[in-house]
Amino acid sequence: MAEKILMKGNEAIAISAIRNGADGYFGYPITPQSEVMETLMKERPWLTTGMVVLQAESETSSINMVYGGACCGKKVMTSSSSPGISLMCEGISYLAGAELPCVVVNCQRGGPGLGTIQASQSDYNQCVKGGGHGDYNAIVLAPASAQDMYDHVDLGFDLAFKYRTPVIILADGIIGQMMEKVELREEKPRMTAEQIKEIAPWATYGKTADRSYNVITSLAMESDVHEKFNQKLGAKYAEIKEKEVRYETYMADDAEYIFTAFGCSSRICEAVVDILREEGIKAGLIRPVTLFPFPTKKLAELSETVKSMMSIELNMGQMVDDVRLAVNGKCPVGFYGRQGGNIFTPEEIVAEFKKFNNLK
Repeated sequence: MAEKILMKGNEAIAISAIRNGADGYFGYPITPQSEVMETLMKERPWLTTGMVVLQAESETSSINMVYGGACCGKKVMTSSSSPGISLMCEGISYLAGAELPCVVVNCQRGGPGLGTIQASQSDYNQCVKGGGHGDYNAIVLAPASAQDMYDHVDLGFDLAFKYRTPVIILADGIIGQMMEKVELREEKPRMTAEQIKEIAPWATYGKTADRSYNVITSLAMESDVHEKFNQKLGAKYAEIKEKEVRYETYMADDAEYIFTAFGCSSRICEAVVDILREEGIKAGLIRPVTLFPFPTKKLAELSETVKSMMSIELNMGQMVDDVRLAVNGKCPVGFYGRQGGNIFTPEEIVAEFKKFNNLK
């Protein structure tokens, strides 16, 4: 029987990194994700697996350390919260431009500015739409439980190496701080030097008898060269959109009304669906697990049969724009959100849903 342990979502990130063969973590403390680094320091994996754990002098330094480790074909990661991720955006753009795999965890807090240390989902646009400069995307996973936090580290590294791209785990303060049972999956060892050469032949592991040095850069001085490279990235993102969409549904098969929500909001919306079902209203939920790629096709399909959709988010309205694009005017799309660390109740959402749909 698999071992189950009660832990915070942030702790699950750290334990998963160790058990899934991460080579290095470089980060800087910031509420509400500091337990990631604290747990790694407590576990001291450098004594057991050889994993490097280092507190950098800033978020800017940590993301560039990730860049260096990723150049070597290593499984490297960092974590931060909203203002810290803002400081990392240039580095994430560099990682995307150099086609380097890594995992970046964002345990969101409210903004703009220093904002609040309470939970938020207001970094959707920042992470899903690129964040840094240039035409690029990162794969974005949205965990809704401590178990997801654990599982998404392994999934994140798999996707990062498969597509040579940064993967962002876009959590929120609630999921990071919430304590739940987490099932520890089968442990994976760190990659050997030979495995790195096989999985990452592009890495900068030095000159060998059968090949010269690899050079990794995101700089292209000639316009035509850079345009072709961007077109190559565009083709990769199109493949990701086609093959890597992930979502979950709750009572959506016969639904006449659909809620869309990610992260902690999706869990609250399950209770909303239950309340409405008890009242005879056929409500359902779609929860995007990947925010990029977004489940556009599924939402378009649902829009053909439902009376309306409503996006529930802890922000001023961000994912709702992608919902509206997916629906393309085929049904009304509403929005309800809270900010500043305030969390909506199921009853509150029910009231807003009825108001939007003119129901009693």
